[in-house]
Amino acid sequence: MSGDHHLPKALQGLRIPAIASPLFIISVPALVIAQCKAGVIGSFPALNAREGDGESPLLEAWLQEITDELDRHNQANPDAPAAPFAVNQIVHRSNARLDRDIEICAKWKVPVWITSLGARAEVNEAAHSCGGIALHDVINNRFAKKAIEKGADGLIAVAAGAGGHAGPQSPLALIREIREWFDGPLLLSGAIATGDSLLAALAMGADLGYIGSPFIATKEANAVQEYKQMIVDSGAEDIVTSSLFTGVSGNYLKSSISNAGMDPNALPQGDQKTMDFAAGSSKPKAWKEIWGAGQGIGAVEAITPAEDVVARIETEFHAAFERLKGRLA
Repeated sequence: MSGDHHLPKALQGLRIPAIASPLFIISVPALVIAQCKAGVIGSFPALNAREGDGESPLLEAWLQEITDELDRHNQANPDAPAAPFAVNQIVHRSNARLDRDIEICAKWKVPVWITSLGARAEVNEAAHSCGGIALHDVINNRFAKKAIEKGADGLIAVAAGAGGHAGPQSPLALIREIREWFDGPLLLSGAIATGDSLLAALAMGADLGYIGSPFIATKEANAVQEYKQMIVDSGAEDIVTSSLFTGVSGNYLKSSISNAGMDPNALPQGDQKTMDFAAGSSKPKAWKEIWGAGQGIGAVEAITPAEDVVARIETEFHAAFERLKGRLA
């Protein structure tokens, strides 16, 4: 894509200006590889790769699988190489694996590092040590400034409507406040599920979109069929925001909450002190079938390969651009 030369090399030349966000449990090598081959940066949380006791680190095996397959693809398709990939690190004090996972990612020269739930200088330094860049996700301007002070190269503004641990602020306000002082790489997360919304993110001042929920309903996603179909069958009105399940505010599918025997309209507040990533997720196993999603899922009409999601958004993006040019002419 032209007009991206101000960005770090890892973020240039994408089919559409987007990163596929790391989805807990759902993002596995098959999905990441499909996303990268489709021309967007694929990503996964390091904590998705969980080996059994006494086994070799699964994260290392995943990184080898992704690296080898993308290398094979690039050698066979020199004129249409795959996009780079990213790994998400949960930088929370309860993540006992963090130091080990940082070492493994540095060894495999992960090109894009995404950090969440805490900004730590040593993680950014590890990314830089192997030639990578570090992007930190934030829900407000104060956290954004802290992340850059600690050495992050770019920011992911997680606004209202995003899946997972969503922020409460309007994207219009959040992007504007960050852009008042920061001119580096800036992504927007929050209901980016169409080419129209991706173009709107760029018009607001973001460099790229951060797309998550549409990739849940893909053939490569590690999600049960019922979850994928619920994404297809639901819209923005079927999303509920709650802090009950992890201690931090997040967006979830109402039907999955109802299926678990709870009233989605009368959920108690959660406690942030209960957040614990020692088991890979801060969500207790009792709630493993409470399914996250963002408000943009109304755009998802079928379970398709990841390539089809990217192709749809690309077509919509260019159509929206032409339509806007006509309006402004």
